[in-house]
Amino acid sequence: MGSVPVGRKKRTDAVGGSQTFRSPTAMVIWWVWLLFAAANLIDLAVQGRDHLSLVAAAVLVLATGVAYVTAQRPRIVADSAGATVMNPLRNHHVGWANVTKVDLADLLRLHCRDQGRDKVIHAWAVHYSRRRQLAAEARTRRQAARVGRSSPGTFGLPSAGTIGLGGIHGRRDTGFGSPSGAAALPSAEADAERIAKVLGGYATAARAEEVWAGAEQADGAEQAEPAEDAAADPRLAAWLEPLTSTWDRKALLALFVPALILLVVAFV
Repeated sequence: MGSVPVGRKKRTDAVGGSQTFRSPTAMVIWWVWLLFAAANLIDLAVQGRDHLSLVAAAVLVLATGVAYVTAQRPRIVADSAGATVMNPLRNHHVGWANVTKVDLADLLRLHCRDQGRDKVIHAWAVHYSRRRQLAAEARTRRQAARVGRSSPGTFGLPSAGTIGLGGIHGRRDTGFGSPSGAAALPSAEADAERIAKVLGGYATAARAEEVWAGAEQADGAEQAEPAEDAAADPRLAAWLEPLTSTWDRKALLALFVPALILLVVAFV
């Protein structure tokens, strides 16, 4: 009878429950807009008495639907089985073993195996500005260069050092020129790199387990073990789930219903 390898069990225990990754900025925008829209709808309900007020209310409802699908809905849900990428209108789910690479462009990208082809899923929930990253790195290099040029004092002695009985005692510089004071990436970019690293670690571990299963299957003495493992632990089969993409019904309704209401109100 097959058993779950130690490496697999450790990875599953390490993942634990599901983790949700989303943009804090988008959530702030969503709640600010929701409060703004609610306040205006209440005002229109109390004071609005004409057709223009009705059209304005319909526009607010449609804009709220747009804010919902673009700001509140996008997220990445990672669990022990795989990753679910929720974009404005579509959901993508893939088992970890079918994720070949996780990287960053303008958005976080999951490279997946899809029927022998490589398909790229862009996650709207995690944004990444390479321009801001390069600007931060260039600023760090300039600051380090300035510190390096200004550190030698007169006749080559350290400007901040003092000469005593024990010799020259230089002050340790903790500014941007030192490793401890190096300028960090902008917080959004740092968070994006951290999320990509976490997701990439899950995918790497799952691919290693897939290789282990293939090696066991090739062994003539235990050809049935991978199937037994999958039957004993459904999570093994979940890691091998193929990429599936579906339209989200709630997101579509959040756009189409307010748009239909606006058309009816505007032309009737």
